Amino acid sequence: METQAQRSRVLLVEDEFLLSDMLSEVLSEHGFEVYAVANAKDALRHLTCGSPCDILLTDIHLAGGIDGAALARLARELRPDLPVVYASGSYSRLEQLDAVSGAIFVPKPYNPDKLCAMLSRMTPPRDNAN
Repeated sequence: METQAQRSRVLLVEDEFLLSDMLSEVLSEHGFEVYAVANAKDALRHLTCGSPCDILLTDIHLAGGIDGAALARLARELRPDLPVVYASGSYSRLEQLDAVSGAIFVPKPYNPDKLCAMLSRMTPPRDNAN
């Protein structure tokens, strides 16, 4: 029987390759389907083409002119109910950001296992047909 995490699809936006690779692996090991990109432009392309996504996990500081906070606002325009998790080593609280409503902030460095547990709680259950 699949768990909720096994049915959850995460759009990971992280421009530090080693961190993205490590986190993708951990998320996959916890049963998530991961689509990892290095910038907001690629994330928006993923969202606008109709690709499945249950949660957006984005770093705040991204290369390419659009930061994680702006990405989340644009993503919510496309998908108003999309859960958003921000991650940053520079900020310490969600209140420091221009965050979208209902978002969660995770300071870096974070515990990958705890992050996976939190993502599992945030994503709505889906049936196997989706």
